[in-house]
Order: sequence, then structure tokens, then C-alpha cells
Amino acid sequence: MWIRDTLKIGSFGGQKNTNHNPDELMQTRDTEDTIQYNLVEEIFQKAIDLGGSDIHFEPNESNITIRIRVDGHFITTDRIALSQKSAIVARIKIMASLKIDEQRLPQDGKAIYKDTNGGEIDLRVSIMPNIYGEKVVIRILKKESSLLDLRSVGILPMNMIKIRKHLDNSNGLILVVGPTGSGKSTTLYSMLSTYNPEENNISTLEDPVEYRMAWVNHSQIHPAIGFDFADGLRSLLRQDPDIIMVGEIRDAQTAHLAVEASITGHLVFSTIHANSTVNTIQRLVNLGIDPLLLVSALKLVISQRLARKLCMHCRIPYEPEAAIREKIVSRVGKYMSNKEHFKIYKANPEGCEHCKHKGYKGRTGFFEILEITEGVEKLILAKASKTQIEIQAIGDGMIHIKDDALIKVILGEVSLEEVLQVLW
Repeated sequence: MWIRDTLKIGSFGGQKNTNHNPDELMQTRDTEDTIQYNLVEEIFQKAIDLGGSDIHFEPNESNITIRIRVDGHFITTDRIALSQKSAIVARIKIMASLKIDEQRLPQDGKAIYKDTNGGEIDLRVSIMPNIYGEKVVIRILKKESSLLDLRSVGILPMNMIKIRKHLDNSNGLILVVGPTGSGKSTTLYSMLSTYNPEENNISTLEDPVEYRMAWVNHSQIHPAIGFDFADGLRSLLRQDPDIIMVGEIRDAQTAHLAVEASITGHLVFSTIHANSTVNTIQRLVNLGIDPLLLVSALKLVISQRLARKLCMHCRIPYEPEAAIREKIVSRVGKYMSNKEHFKIYKANPEGCEHCKHKGYKGRTGFFEILEITEGVEKLILAKASKTQIEIQAIGDGMIHIKDDALIKVILGEVSLEEVLQVLW
């Protein structure tokens, strides 16, 4: 981690210029602009090199703290003198085509950054005024094809079979659920990437458009001008789509349109905020979806969380205590060949060069896949409780998300401490 308590180049902002030569004043101003430009570029490149997903510029009473979210956790990478605050924020506003003189209201924008390898990175910029100035949060939207692969997001083979079976459907509704930042968009695009867009009319409605795929029709919604998910979906259905991806079901109108579209010959993918797969069913019913229409439309619900992966080069093996071993075996013993003596792994606190001395490298998903089987259908129609539906789903082969996580502990992909932090 590299920390600069005060930025030496920040002295430009605190010195009085006693030289009134216009040419020299202009040269000094150009030098300051170059310094600010290089500083912002340096921060962006540092975030990309670390594999960061978000950059936070946080003003406080003594400095501007730069924090980068890497694998879901913050790393403080810099502290910059307050004298640089206005110039840095202005530089970011210019990049994102935002109003430089507006400092009282929140602003949102987009920008493109070219990294040192020549690739283009999409940036989503959010600026929020607070008592110390304007806080800037930048989301880094990666578009590498490696992110759009179902095999790379952590789906177990037995769950992959269920997903691929329903991806072959010509119609139906497939939902991905989980909290903000749980990787729902990546999973959606991973599923979309399995289709040939030249043989199918694939259209998306998003806020924002996070990835761009060739031959896919991406549409950005604009609620401020009355173009929301419901309006967009209604119009999109007149575009002869085969496959539709709706970024999020936020209201009853969008939910009804998505269900109707999936029943009338379209394959619809979307997300919805719910705590689990079975809670998703209750959420849709609460939005006014008739259970009879729900069982006709809904094919699959995927609930997920993200966790840090252990660095495979420096992880530390150990044998768990008897109580922990028994707990693991009681839940996922049927997936284990050796139930008596097995090792699990934890992060190396010193790390290594491969993980930049963090002990972790990358993230993986914990998944729960609910198929709408005949048994689950009957319980939905009977308005059964969430517990009854979950018991039925597990009996029909659903792997609980906690069991999915423990299997990954046995495989050495994640630590038990990470699982406890994310799910328990």
C-alpha cells in the first residue's frame, strides 16, 4: 500500500504568486493542470492494476482519502492535500461531462479511460456533496470477455447442468437475486454470452449499460425523462425480440410485463432484490403476480453472494477442529470422499507476489439455484410458506447457498472465515 499524507505537488495551491507576468502565470496554470491530470490518471491506473471495482475520493477535515475497493474490501491507497480538492473534482467532472460549477447537487455521469495497455475502460461517476466538499465514487466497468463466462463465476458443475437446461428454453423467466454488488449483472451477461447473437434478436434494458456485446441491442433507460424499465420493456416487445434482459424489476408494472413477455414466447432474464431464492417467489406475489401466471412463467431463480478467493500460490492448509469438521460433514458430507481427515485452507497474512501480498486473489460466487419443479409449483399455487417451499426445493435437488459455500471451502477456493463473514 502506498500512502502520501500530503502531496508535495499540492504546494501550488497554497502559495501566493507574486510574479504578475501573464506568460508565466499561464505557464504555472498549465503546469498545475498537468499535475492534476497526471494525478487522476495515476489513481485510475492504480485501481485497474489492483483489479479494483470502485474508487472513492473522500474529503474530510484534513485531506482527501483515496480508497479502492478490491475483491469487495477497501484498500487506502493515497491521501492528498486539501488544496488539490477542487482541481481534482473539476478534472473528473470534465471527463464525465458534468457541470463544473455545480457543487450543491448530486451529479452522475460516464467517462472512458484508456489504460496503459491501450484498452478502454468504462467509468461510471457519482458525485455527492457532503459537509467537507464533494465525494466522488467511480465504478470501474470491465468488459473483458473472461468476465462473461459461466465457468469463471464459480458455479458448481451440478448447478451448471440446471442452468444450461433452462438456457435451452425458448421462453420463460430466469431471475438472478442478491444484494447490491453481488455480481448479478456479471451472471446475467455470462448467461447471455452462451447465445449466438447473430441467430437471435437479443435486447437489453439497463441502468447503466455495464458491458457491450457485439450484435446485442443495448438500451440505457432514463427515468428522469420518463423512460423507465416498464416503458422500455413495453416498447421493446414491439421490436421482435427472442431474448430480453431487463436490468432490474423494481415495480409491479415491470414485473407484470416481464411475466407476460415470458409467457408469450420470449426468454426473459432479469434481477430483483430478494434475500434468497424462495423469498423471490414471495416478492413477486407481493408485486401482484398471480401464482398461476407465476408458475407458468418462472423457470429458474439464482441467488448469489460474492466472496474473496484464496490465493492459490500462498494459501495455508490446516486440519479443522473436530467440531468444525463435524459441522462441515453434516452439511456437505455426501460430496466428500474423505470425511475423517481432510484439510481446508486459510489466507496467508503475508501474501505473496501473485496476490500483491493480500492473501486473496479475485472473487467467486456462492450460488443457490431454485428450479420450479412440479413439487414447487404445487406449493406456490397452494400459497405455502417459504420454509415449505425451501424444504421441497432441497428435496428436489437444490443446493443451499451455505452448502455451496462449504463445498468451495473443501475445494480450497475460499476460507471458512470468508464464508462465515459473507453468509452467517
